[in-house]
Amino acid sequence: MLRFLPLKLGRLYRCLKLIFVIGLFVILLMNTHNLLASFQKNELTDRRFISLNKCPACFGTSWCRKFMNGQISFETWGRLRFLDVFNVKNVFFAQYGEPREGTRRIVLKRLGSNQELTDIDQKICKRATGRTRCDLIQAMYKTEFARLNGDVRLLTPDVVEGWSDLVHCPSQRLLDRIVRRYAETKDSGSFLLKNLKDTERMQLLMTLAFNPEPLVLQSFPSDEGWPFAKYLGACGRMVAVNYVGEELWSFFNAPWQKRVDLAKQLMDIAEQLTNNDFDFALYLLDVSFDNFAVGPRDGKVIVVDAENVVVADKRLIKQNKPENYDVWYESKFEECDKEACLSFSKDTMCSRVTVDHNYYAICQNLLSRYAVWRGSSGGLLHDPPPHIAKDGQLKVLLDECANPKKRYGRFQAAKDLREYLTQLSSTARVLASQSQSNKCPSAILTEDPSALFRSKPVTG
Repeated sequence: MLRFLPLKLGRLYRCLKLIFVIGLFVILLMNTHNLLASFQKNELTDRRFISLNKCPACFGTSWCRKFMNGQISFETWGRLRFLDVFNVKNVFFAQYGEPREGTRRIVLKRLGSNQELTDIDQKICKRATGRTRCDLIQAMYKTEFARLNGDVRLLTPDVVEGWSDLVHCPSQRLLDRIVRRYAETKDSGSFLLKNLKDTERMQLLMTLAFNPEPLVLQSFPSDEGWPFAKYLGACGRMVAVNYVGEELWSFFNAPWQKRVDLAKQLMDIAEQLTNNDFDFALYLLDVSFDNFAVGPRDGKVIVVDAENVVVADKRLIKQNKPENYDVWYESKFEECDKEACLSFSKDTMCSRVTVDHNYYAICQNLLSRYAVWRGSSGGLLHDPPPHIAKDGQLKVLLDECANPKKRYGRFQAAKDLREYLTQLSSTARVLASQSQSNKCPSAILTEDPSALFRSKPVTG
């Protein structure tokens, strides 16, 4: 009887598949009129669709002319509104056209689910009128978003501390940077809050409280070498950012040398966000394969979801000298049966100069054998070539980076892992170059490519 079980399961799968296809066909028939209308109309020119009618309870207006002129349009599947039920995060792909530059792909974000957007509307109304429904525009002027009027000179930590991850522990230096680089005003460049219009101040504070991702992208822009997607603009509650490329998950089974290069870049990102010349530590709290993307031309890894980022000002920490501020903090490893698990203390991140969180997050959730995503385990560096697996150095470094056995072991393991991945990546490039020129030095012909380099011994 057990022999027939796979056969029955196979039939059941085919039946369910057929039912799904029939159901989808029925939905298409029922929505034929809406389907045709979706392809004929550019909904991104509709003020209500992009929630421009809710401003200043919105994220900005800098790109409204482009939206209203029809320069931005959804790609094919994005035009089908009945598919929105599957698009919980409200992230859309669109085409943006300029007369002289042609069209290019961009990403549109509502910065939250429909329920989250409804909740913020109800909270604004509740605080202003005591009711969950009201005139949203009038209500905004009676909330804390309007408290900072034209007489207030600076945005100060006491006003916004704890509103979101970005300002969990804000310094005046960070807030001045946010205001000075705020892109939703024509007069950007000044850290004085009073130089913003009333509506611009409310939009900034609304964004800071609801989802500060646009402010992260503006304050730490890609043009200056930060590993984030480029911010383009906003209209109403629709934010536009540059399309980077396919998500990191698409490369989970890529050739080994490609995965090594991506892993090296991920460790470089962890280092850059932890230690940089600006003395701002940016800690990634939501690290998963979906939150990184890879450029199709340059192969560069970029963070594409920056909502949950804690920014700690190391200069302020050194100045205030809280208890144990100069003691290295090592994040605690915790196994769990869920995807993208991390344990962290935001308060500790804000009170220590040296924190290993980014190394821990990248190693545990993306690179090591502890990484689990969409039912797959083993991490990005799964199934290394036989000579790498036999050597054992990579496994030791990944294990120590994710789950250190020595005190402060993760700091050293992260450093050694970056160097080791750099060696492997360089070896791959040399091999590719020699393969093309058909000139193979003896070192390259060895079974182990790391013979080209002399790496430090690693103890388990």
